[in-house]
Amino acid sequence: MDIDVRGPRFGATVTTVVLAAVLVTGSGILLAWQALAFAAGALLGVQRSPYGWLFRTAVRPRLGPPAELESPTPPRFAQGVGLAFALVGLVGYFWGPEWLGLAATGCALAAAFLNAVFGYCLGCELYLLLRRLTPVRS
Repeated sequence: MDIDVRGPRFGATVTTVVLAAVLVTGSGILLAWQALAFAAGALLGVQRSPYGWLFRTAVRPRLGPPAELESPTPPRFAQGVGLAFALVGLVGYFWGPEWLGLAATGCALAAAFLNAVFGYCLGCELYLLLRRLTPVRS
């Protein structure tokens, strides 16, 4: 079932705020929360992630019907990419070196920011590129 394109963009906005707060505070605990949110989005689908739930229950009822829908697969893949960066960041924040945590969090923040502000999902584009490079088997 296709999803409202505004949902992942809303999630990217919340993610941007959380990751910016991680960089400002250096909080590994806050990054762990974001890693859990990424894991839920990757494993359960973006519509079942905490930010997807918030969009569905608090934001979408106040909006008109969506102008467009999209497949949930590319955003779900993007959540997996975000999870990978968050896990690397957690290693840096909890076991060092700290620069690794900062760099991984900064990369995830840059990707979330691009989606939140410009609607450009790097993880989704990576998914589509990998699909084009993978041979189709019949």
